[in-house]
Amino acid sequence: MSIAAYTQVLSPPEEFARGDFEFVVRRIADELALGADNSLFVGSGLEYASSRPYQPGDSIRLLNWRLTARTGKPFIKEHEALKRTCVYILVDTSASMAVTSVPLSKHGLAVWIAAAVGLVAQRRLSPAAIVGAGERSTRIMPSLLRNDLWREIEPLRRNSMSEITRLADRLDNLNLRAERASMVLVISDLHDPDALEALSHTAQRHDCAMIHTIDPAETGPLRAGFFRGQEAETGRQFLGTSTTGIANTHTIRSDLARRGVDYLMLRTDTPFIAPLKHFLGNRGGFTRGRG
Repeated sequence: MSIAAYTQVLSPPEEFARGDFEFVVRRIADELALGADNSLFVGSGLEYASSRPYQPGDSIRLLNWRLTARTGKPFIKEHEALKRTCVYILVDTSASMAVTSVPLSKHGLAVWIAAAVGLVAQRRLSPAAIVGAGERSTRIMPSLLRNDLWREIEPLRRNSMSEITRLADRLDNLNLRAERASMVLVISDLHDPDALEALSHTAQRHDCAMIHTIDPAETGPLRAGFFRGQEAETGRQFLGTSTTGIANTHTIRSDLARRGVDYLMLRTDTPFIAPLKHFLGNRGGFTRGRG
């Protein structure tokens, strides 16, 4: 069976013994990296150096929007190469990530993606760190050692129905601790009300990307008339209607785009390798948000 077909029926990561889990992660990483070694992390290894006036022929993607707005004249960002760029992968392990209507939860999908992307980063000599964005404490120390990667992902493999989200706090902490511009990949269902603002701050310095995990029950009409819902982490109750889904991905996508954050939505009931590979291989994160 091909890996693409295999991941359509992929089981939750906590159901695998550690050796089997690592084997599947390696197969996913192989598929993500195949044919994309030169573009998987577009923009990593680049740091903002200075700005210069716009010249005909320059790409508008390189515009320094803040300086342009302040001066009224277009300016272009220039970058310098770094030997290595650290990759931070934040995995939301809160209760809402564990709620699911299909065999693979949002939490399970996030764990598979985080482990595979971290492995690909290490293979490309980019130190990687997998950081829990729930209540579980994890080290924030990028490493090239494979054992460090497995140690970081291991306590996150099992989901929790009582954990609250700390995504915004983890992003704020990362911004304080990261010594230089890095790649920051966030995998979450974005139930933290402060997450978008924290992502905006992160994108001002770092190459920032967001993978928004969605359960199929969160999209489209719910066919339930009026319903009373309860947020899994906070217990906050709300009244909804059958005319809209819980997740408004179009609004979130446009909001993050304005904040300089690349965005990908992945459903838990559809194959994820092809869209994830396309997203990582065609993004231009370094041209936005930093400097």
